[in-house]
Amino acid sequence: MAQILDGLALSKQIKSEIKEEVEKILARKRRAPHLVAILVGNNGASKAYVNSKVKDCEEVGFTSSLIKFPNTVSEAELLEKIDELNKSKAVDGFIVQLPLPEQIDQEKIINAIDPRKDVDGFHPENFGKMALEMDTFLPATPFGILTLLERYNIDTKGKHCVIIGRSRIVGKPMSILMGRKDFPGNSTVTLVHSYTQNIEEYTKHADIVITALGTPDFLKGNMIKDGAIIIDVGITRVDDSSLPKGYRLAGDVDFESCKDKASWITPVPGGVGPMTRAMLMKNTILAYKTSVYND
Repeated sequence: MAQILDGLALSKQIKSEIKEEVEKILARKRRAPHLVAILVGNNGASKAYVNSKVKDCEEVGFTSSLIKFPNTVSEAELLEKIDELNKSKAVDGFIVQLPLPEQIDQEKIINAIDPRKDVDGFHPENFGKMALEMDTFLPATPFGILTLLERYNIDTKGKHCVIIGRSRIVGKPMSILMGRKDFPGNSTVTLVHSYTQNIEEYTKHADIVITALGTPDFLKGNMIKDGAIIIDVGITRVDDSSLPKGYRLAGDVDFESCKDKASWITPVPGGVGPMTRAMLMKNTILAYKTSVYND
């Protein structure tokens, strides 16, 4: 029976550590770190995620601001707001919640964010620094996975790590980070995706499987080897009329068939998700500490 990599418990611990740091900052009569979120439109999942980030800020003692735009906002208006936040001495970090409506060029928006305030870690400058193993903001989900592996002292050196999915938010950065010269890291990494033939031929030989597909219950117990470490990034709403909400949250991993073969496994919910949110707080306090405006 696999041991649980409990992201919910660990995220609470990390937020408690951040709260202690903020209390020390405030005791020195300095302002609290300030995180701003920009939300465009009425996407339900985006609204819920942004609201949870605001709640996290309250928990750790940050100042938080939520800026809302209608779905019809122009690219120019959004860029104007980003420019304002870039220049603001009162803002340490900000995020633009994705996805954005079709009239807006997502790349242009990401590139417009000052890399020093890019607490999502999506700006090409920060991505490049990450790839070169320089100090920078790591994307929150990969940062959360690394922290889970580190805090649970999971040995990654020389292990074969298979990553399913090649998105810029999880798959690509995760493949770079697991191969870096550090702990966690020093793994031999295989990146598989929708065009990979016979994915199970890779996962069956993997010591660590990190899946970020968004396909419910994709990874079955017969696709992994005994003792594998399973990290499930996927989270999808699956209709289920037997439940009061009318749906359940499913990961990419078929938990029931994998839990008896794996040595460690993340649950969904309560695994990677809470760690992603905690790492956004971590990046914000890092931005605060390196800011020239926080005196």
